[in-house]
Amino acid sequence: MVEKVPMTQGGYTKLQEELRWRQQSERPRIIEAISEARAHGDLSENAEYHAAKEAQSHNEGRIGELEDYTSRAEIIDVSKMSGDTVKFGATVSLVDEDTDEEKTYQIVGDQEADVKQGRISISSPISRALIGKSVGDSIEVVAPGGSKAYEILAVKWG
Repeated sequence: MVEKVPMTQGGYTKLQEELRWRQQSERPRIIEAISEARAHGDLSENAEYHAAKEAQSHNEGRIGELEDYTSRAEIIDVSKMSGDTVKFGATVSLVDEDTDEEKTYQIVGDQEADVKQGRISISSPISRALIGKSVGDSIEVVAPGGSKAYEILAVKWG
């Protein structure tokens, strides 16, 4: 059975755009670089050729990954979700119980996570601690930097 990969519509769109770019722009550019480097003669000592072949390998590997993720994508429409309980797609506001620092995160699929933009992976320790909880609940997260306690301030959708 094929395991579905949960993601938001925005995350799915970004993966599709990267896939299209890699196939339609990056692949032809790399092929051109390989053919140019071949024209320089002896391939055994041709650094440009080896760099282009390495770039081609990396690009084709990423294309394979992107095709896999998009084919197994289970797009979850966050705008149609509601409720007081934290689940995939929720935007959760937390307060660190030790420092009173507030943070807001949206729980998203593994491929679209970006902590700097406030999007955390569904499989991260903090997400796993949040799932099923509600406003006012406290959670404890055991992270590489030690244990942290948070209180849930708000759960928003869309």
